Amino acid sequence: MIVTAVQQWQYQGRDEKGKIVKGRMEAQSESAVVARLRGMGLTPVAIEEAGAGTGLQREITIPGFQRSVSLKALAVMSRQLATMVGAGLALLRALTILAEQTEQKRLAETLTDVRNKVEQGNALSDSLARHPDVFPPIMVHLVRAGETGGFLDESLQSVAKTFEADVKLRQTVMSAMTYPLVVLGIAVVAVAGMLIFIVPIFKKMFADLGGQLPVPTQILVVLSENMIWIGPLVVAVTVAAVVWWQRNKREHRVRAVIDPILLKIPVFGMLMRKVAISRFTRNLATMIGAGVPILRALEIVSETAGNAVIKEAVDDIRENVRQGRPIGEALLRHPIFPPMVTSMVAVGEDAGSLETMLGKVADFYDDEVQTMTEQLTSLIEPIMIVVLGVILGFMIVALYMPMFSIYENIK
Repeated sequence: MIVTAVQQWQYQGRDEKGKIVKGRMEAQSESAVVARLRGMGLTPVAIEEAGAGTGLQREITIPGFQRSVSLKALAVMSRQLATMVGAGLALLRALTILAEQTEQKRLAETLTDVRNKVEQGNALSDSLARHPDVFPPIMVHLVRAGETGGFLDESLQSVAKTFEADVKLRQTVMSAMTYPLVVLGIAVVAVAGMLIFIVPIFKKMFADLGGQLPVPTQILVVLSENMIWIGPLVVAVTVAAVVWWQRNKREHRVRAVIDPILLKIPVFGMLMRKVAISRFTRNLATMIGAGVPILRALEIVSETAGNAVIKEAVDDIRENVRQGRPIGEALLRHPIFPPMVTSMVAVGEDAGSLETMLGKVADFYDDEVQTMTEQLTSLIEPIMIVVLGVILGFMIVALYMPMFSIYENIK
């Protein structure tokens, strides 16, 4: 039996309203493309084999810098898919619509592939699982639970709510970090500008006047003279660090070293801890509410924890639960979880309302993160202004100190 290789095809079809729809799909032959287009409710207009492209038409991708799909886009996609499936629209048609209307190219290409796999007879969850760099494990397993239980639209709604809460949490944290990062950038630019343009002028003036320069002024002069290699070195090290971080930030061996250090940073460590606990409790509540078995739910939550300390704790909790111990008792073994969390989880287990209690804990820590972020913002602003003033003030004083010495010598 001869098996025809699967090829990429570009197509144009006209829908029921007369609108031209364009896209790509995998198929073994042109006739197979025609059959699939008619199954999608489209009338074929043009079909041609799609190549990878050459020269300027070929898309260039740099390893480690492929544009990722944002969590917000996944939340919007999940809610729209839930709405269409709940309204009775065929899954294939719903996936086609989503692929056409999304603004993120990578998500559109991925949804097209998912749609093709579903059309070939694969389950939606299995098709999503083929793209682990786009669809998180929690989404795949919630969709699988919905497919198994016959409540796919409700599972997709749960995915959307979970992602939306996570997006809101991240935006809250970013709002606290934006101001200090901006001020730090201004400080770096101001210092570099003074060293490159201002200090050489003063250096020439001091050389003409003679005399011994004070130590602070000598430090600025040495830095200014070496900026020709210090500047490029700092830029190169920064770029290398960013590239390395982008490639290795999800590696457990890296997170196992960095995350414990981050959690010990004054003030910000506590904020990160609350964010991690909020994510853990919300994800676990969502998985339990979808009917996922507790051991499988803990395994998935461990994979999506986003923090090595939480991941190791959840892995240990899962092992304790496997041995028959309650979750609340297992939580007590890990100081990362405050007593309030362990107590509420224990009460939820005893009352048979674990999902509800976990949701309440997540809401509580969301509010805590919001409050702490507002306090940090109001506290960081004057601190950063003082830091910036000290740095620039030191440079200005160091530049004018020789003038006082020269004035004393003249007298």
